[in-house]
Amino acid sequence: MSQITIQCRLVASEPSRHQLWKLMADLNTPLINELLVQVAQHPEFETWRQKGKHPTGIVKELCEPLKTDPRFIGQPGRFYTSAIATVNYIYKSWFALMKRSQSQLEGKMCWLEMLKSDAELVEASGVTLESLRTKAAEILAQFAPQPDKVEAQPAKGKKRKKTKKSKKSDAESSISDSLFEAYRDTEDNLTHCAISYLLKNGCKISEKQEDAEKFAKRRRKLEIQIERLREQLEARIPKGRDLTDAKWLETLLLATLNVPENQAEAKSWQDSLLKKSSTVPFPVAYETNEDMTWFKNEHGRICVKFNGLSKHSFPVYCDSRHLHWFQRFLQDQQIKNNSKKQLSSGLFTLRSGRIAWQEGEGKGEPWKVNRLTLYCSVDTRLWTAEGTNQVREEKAEEIAKTITQTKAKGELNDKQQAHIKRKNSSLARINNPFPRPTKPLYKGQSHILVGVSLGLEKPTTLAVVDGSTSEVITYRSIKQLLGDNYRLLNRQRQQKHTLSHQRQIAQTLAAPNQMGESELGQYVDRLLAKEIVAIAQTYKAGSIVLPKLGDMREQVQSEIQAKAEQKSDVLEVQQKYAKQYRVSIHQWSYGRLIGNIQSQAAKAGIVIEEAKQAIRGSPQEKAKELAINAYQSRKA
Repeated sequence: MSQITIQCRLVASEPSRHQLWKLMADLNTPLINELLVQVAQHPEFETWRQKGKHPTGIVKELCEPLKTDPRFIGQPGRFYTSAIATVNYIYKSWFALMKRSQSQLEGKMCWLEMLKSDAELVEASGVTLESLRTKAAEILAQFAPQPDKVEAQPAKGKKRKKTKKSKKSDAESSISDSLFEAYRDTEDNLTHCAISYLLKNGCKISEKQEDAEKFAKRRRKLEIQIERLREQLEARIPKGRDLTDAKWLETLLLATLNVPENQAEAKSWQDSLLKKSSTVPFPVAYETNEDMTWFKNEHGRICVKFNGLSKHSFPVYCDSRHLHWFQRFLQDQQIKNNSKKQLSSGLFTLRSGRIAWQEGEGKGEPWKVNRLTLYCSVDTRLWTAEGTNQVREEKAEEIAKTITQTKAKGELNDKQQAHIKRKNSSLARINNPFPRPTKPLYKGQSHILVGVSLGLEKPTTLAVVDGSTSEVITYRSIKQLLGDNYRLLNRQRQQKHTLSHQRQIAQTLAAPNQMGESELGQYVDRLLAKEIVAIAQTYKAGSIVLPKLGDMREQVQSEIQAKAEQKSDVLEVQQKYAKQYRVSIHQWSYGRLIGNIQSQAAKAGIVIEEAKQAIRGSPQEKAKELAINAYQSRKA
């Protein structure tokens, strides 16, 4: 990942901001809302939901007739393209989430079918409970790992090192996976019942009599999970942004004049009324850098104009840390224009832009209250001559490959010949380099990896590992990473605790509870990311290995469960402790932290890898295993 996003504020005249607000709020956002509805009403929608994706061309087809609709007419061409891209992005994410929920639902329904009480298993198998346990023991013996060789007795006075619980838990997880697979592969009724018995009891043979009440609660808990997943699959259709509050007022009128038929309807009304609706329109994306024109005004300030809005200019106001990027955008464009179009915009440092409104405070016209912001995606490699040459070689190879594939088709028609001519022209321009400052590319050692484990109590732990020997060079705890700034972590946790308490009070009073934390968390993330990258550079690491975010919920739950198990062997005590622990230790914003690490690593030219983080073990062990798994996966 070599791209990062920077931002600046656009300060323009009131007529310019008013015009842009009208285009984005009165035309573009309603267009996106309409496209979201039409996609959901498409006859193939359920098929797309099952597949987990939709054909992206369908949104463009749906948008074509809407371009002449009086409700949406009069927008620049780029705005229609942006609306199509926005809807495609929303549904791409939504379908992926629905597919994941569908997979979870199918898994839980399969488990519900298998989850039977001892009495039900005895009745279904036609054998006694003792015979069922005997069969279960036989099956367990087939999948249980072979015991290691007997270890030599420790010398007198030395303590035997205890077997770590993590290894036991990992073995149990492997056995359960094998048992589920065996259940699917067999048709024997007795084997089915025996495997169900094992899975229900944590891959063990239980000699205790089953508590019917506890089993009923366990089964009911699973049924509730299935019901909630079904509700998610049925109800969560992307609804867009209601800037006029028309839907909110409609729900308010409905709730005022009618009595809800059931608890579910009452809850849906309450959720709709308490939900904080967006007050700003959808952003407009400019996906090509040539859609933006950069220049300096009479005061020497950098300004930008957008394709389709050429009558309006927007002066750029940015942080001093980002000013050099905007100076580069202007410089790249001037160099290309002075070269009489002999240079390629494919080597511009700027890749794309996005105009968005940020919510402001106060009363008045929305284009006066809200702030206009430009987000710019830049390729950090294109800052230097060495990085630019790297990108140039990649693009030249891609263009040459396209030309070769087209020529291989044999006799070409006029359209194909024109395509080859354009590609040859692009190839000639791409090989003309932009003047760039010289800076050697970062060259790390590929066998040195920095594993970064994430957790609940200790949000970040680092291990520098030599992948070739699987040896740890050094560890860093979050206290060592933050140094003197560690006190900020405790302050942030206290802040989260206070906000959680305020949200709980608001929920009790059925009041709005959209309470977010301050920028302290973002600042702590930046400090951590900066230090992690600095350590990677110090040890000449070839890459930084981060956990896959999709596994984090399981990670957090496992950490809480492990803490609870250490506290007591009694299940009720474990549950009570786990609940108290969740209240006292609040979940970290892992996505934000990972984003900061990726951004800092991109600037330094360090490769980011991803691997699955171990469920059990200490934070140091998890960080080590993360790096080793990433190194070994390269050979696979």
